[in-house]
Amino acid sequence: MATHIPWFGVPDRRVALRVGFGGLGAALLPGLLPAAAVRPGKVKTVIFLHQWGGPSHHDTIDMKPDAPSAVRGEFRPMASSLVGVPVCERLPRLAKVIDRFCQIRSLNHTMKNHNSAGYYSLTGMAPPSDDQRLRDSRELFPAYGSIVDRFCPAPVGVPGFVAFPHQIADGSITPGQHGSFLGKVHDPLFIGLDPAQPGFRLPELSLPEGVDPARLARRETARALVEAQLGQLDKAPLARGLAEQHGKALALLGSAKVRDAFDLSRESESVRDRYGRTTYGQSCLLARRLAEAGCRWIQVYFNRSIGGAKGGWDTHGFRGEPMYPILKDYLLPITDQTLPTLVEDLEERGLLETTLLVWVGEFGRSPRINNIAGRDHWPQCYPALLAGAGVKRGYVHGRSDKLGAYPASDPCRPEDLSATLFHLLGIDPTTEIRDSLNRPLPLSPGRVIIGVLA
Repeated sequence: MATHIPWFGVPDRRVALRVGFGGLGAALLPGLLPAAAVRPGKVKTVIFLHQWGGPSHHDTIDMKPDAPSAVRGEFRPMASSLVGVPVCERLPRLAKVIDRFCQIRSLNHTMKNHNSAGYYSLTGMAPPSDDQRLRDSRELFPAYGSIVDRFCPAPVGVPGFVAFPHQIADGSITPGQHGSFLGKVHDPLFIGLDPAQPGFRLPELSLPEGVDPARLARRETARALVEAQLGQLDKAPLARGLAEQHGKALALLGSAKVRDAFDLSRESESVRDRYGRTTYGQSCLLARRLAEAGCRWIQVYFNRSIGGAKGGWDTHGFRGEPMYPILKDYLLPITDQTLPTLVEDLEERGLLETTLLVWVGEFGRSPRINNIAGRDHWPQCYPALLAGAGVKRGYVHGRSDKLGAYPASDPCRPEDLSATLFHLLGIDPTTEIRDSLNRPLPLSPGRVIIGVLA
């Protein structure tokens, strides 16, 4: 079981790029929060690949070939680079690099709706209810990346938390994608443009003609003098929050490193082809470039929609679209091209020594194939893949039962994963923050999963 580890000390371009500017919560709460116990962590950057919709472990990395046909499905396992740990035959490239990964096969919770389970998977905090009508709000818990941005900020001029290329939703916007009660100052730099489109760039990060960083700094100095004279920065908490976020934006405008990171044309055609000319493939390439630039938390969503022939992993078999053609033609080929390429590229560049790659959805899929040729929501047992800094290579943590229905050993919950991620980043997961009602809450109520630690 999970064990406690002690702490040792394409949209409208006007909205395609968003840097949240601080409101009242952003201005007030950071000054009231206790300092976290932060130590140098093994992980400097997390690339969090969120598989919206929930992948089936039966059809990917935890197959059940001896189960009845209604459970094992159409695919067969193939040998992998990890002896005794087969992978789906439709993932041959992943099979070759699975020895680089640490697998968790026993994640579980009880949230069966996308929005509630999505919030759980993006924050590590259980939602107040398992309700598809759970609405995004500033009262719910902050995103992982927002907490990291608050307690383990990136270097000046580098965004600490970046999210792209979609904002996920199921009817309504899925909660857990922003800074919540930590304030808008810790919202992600959200990129709503498709990196696979020709000419992808971010003109919003370019200064107007005739304005260089030095001139911009002089303008900012003059503005600050005027505001100080008016007493705004000393007397108005709201103004202090706005000033902090304004400073972040100015630092981004003056950062050639960040502008260059978003310029995928600097990559060779062969590298871009290697990742795949899909939205997801080029997003993962962009994630690698942002890791090189020093971003702390990079969140890539596989898709904005939850299912269908060109959607996410919500493979119920509804709308006359059976699961297996979608897996064969879309989901598995993209995964098999992009995920192995990313881990190989990170390793080749020496980035796996400081970067942690996380691949996980909000839940899994049901053991039994339903009567419309799909698998339904199944939070009772599902997998995650981790690779890189701080975790074991070629290790399988936990085991599912013979049908893949429930954990048979070492069950883990999303809050255990969150505690582990914070620990690896050097942030004490027991550190308390205060919500919008001034209630103390730990960064994570879970326990660090000792077994996965290198």
